[in-house]
Amino acid sequence: MLSVVPTPIGNLEDITLRALEVLKKADRILCEDTRRTQTLLRHFDIQKPLLSYHEHSAPQRLEEVLLLLREGKNLALVSDGGTPLVSDPGFQIVHAVLRAKLPLEVLPGPSAVTTALVLSGLPTDSYCFSGFLSNKGQKRKRELKNLADREETQVFFESPFRIVKMLQDMLEVFGDREAVVAREITKKFEEVLRGSLLELVQELTQRPRKGEIVVLVSGKGRKQVLPREVRL
Repeated sequence: MLSVVPTPIGNLEDITLRALEVLKKADRILCEDTRRTQTLLRHFDIQKPLLSYHEHSAPQRLEEVLLLLREGKNLALVSDGGTPLVSDPGFQIVHAVLRAKLPLEVLPGPSAVTTALVLSGLPTDSYCFSGFLSNKGQKRKRELKNLADREETQVFFESPFRIVKMLQDMLEVFGDREAVVAREITKKFEEVLRGSLLELVQELTQRPRKGEIVVLVSGKGRKQVLPREVRL
């Protein structure tokens, strides 16, 4: 059995009891970064062999995974944080397991996407998650133009090193819509900035932030719903 196991996006206590039980019973744990996964396992006193699997893994690693499953091993697939396959290379493993007609289960659990969406205060009735946009300016603007007419809340991941430029491009393409920057969700220094795109650009230019960031933008034509929290 391959078990897809969500792990905490920040606070280690957010892991589920079922996830801990699956990790304890696994013969191997597949992970992006063995160092980050070891930190999680040590916290809960779990000792298991780890197999790294990331976007640069050789094809032989995928064959090794399928062989272990055919031998009857229980494997757990985790990401560095949150639900695997969401902006994560685990899709190739799950696709190969399904194609080979091997057993698969997916556990519910932490997700930065849904946590940020609920935390934002923007409409949650429908949303579009686009992950990381291109780090190349012109391509990023083209990607944004393809989303400009959508009415649902837009959700993105972004690096703290590109966040201001991304928001500037959004302001240029979308206009001055309501937006939210959610940073370090569930961690000690969690911060949520709510305001217009222009206000957020000005705030983050004056006081840059570090950490893991989720950006949410109101859909086209949506009425204003956010309290004005950014004060300049």
